[in-house]
Amino acid sequence: MYDEYKELLKQRLNEKRYYHSLCVADEAVRLAKKYGGNPDKAYLAGLLHDITKNSSDQEHLKIFDSFGIILTDTEKNAKKLWHAISGAAYLEHILKINDAEIIDAVRYHTTAKADMSLLAKILYLADFTSLDRDYDDVSVIRELVDKSLDDALIYALQYSICDLVNNKRALHIDTINAFNTAVNSLGGK
Repeated sequence: MYDEYKELLKQRLNEKRYYHSLCVADEAVRLAKKYGGNPDKAYLAGLLHDITKNSSDQEHLKIFDSFGIILTDTEKNAKKLWHAISGAAYLEHILKINDAEIIDAVRYHTTAKADMSLLAKILYLADFTSLDRDYDDVSVIRELVDKSLDDALIYALQYSICDLVNNKRALHIDTINAFNTAVNSLGGK
């Protein structure tokens, strides 16, 4: 099964993005094993999370239209988010993957959301900490993710929010809700 998906990814993604997908899949498995998640689901979600990342605007728009997806104003103006939305639809409707948890994890791997499943948290953080990543603070998030999934999630969300604000880009409401839920779960620590 994975070999077929890898062949599809090789057709759909550039070499760098394909390598990233393999790295995220490996990191997702590592985190799933560490935190009691399902390694098979984690691998598949990690492998396929960026399946539409290299798609043209026209392909994204066609997927949105074909499956009745209506973008918010923030999403319309943030094309970097499109691949998560179209990718989830691609998995569900074109690849016929019928695992709601995998679809949800792929859908929210860029913005996060309130009350994420374990798999969604794992994918979100695997995307941040995969072997191929090398941005400011990646070592901090890698260290945190080995100690606490929730602490790493808060840090990653904080990092993303600060980056968006510093670049004068809109914050997706799902990201705000994810941060608020994660912080509120600390119970006033």
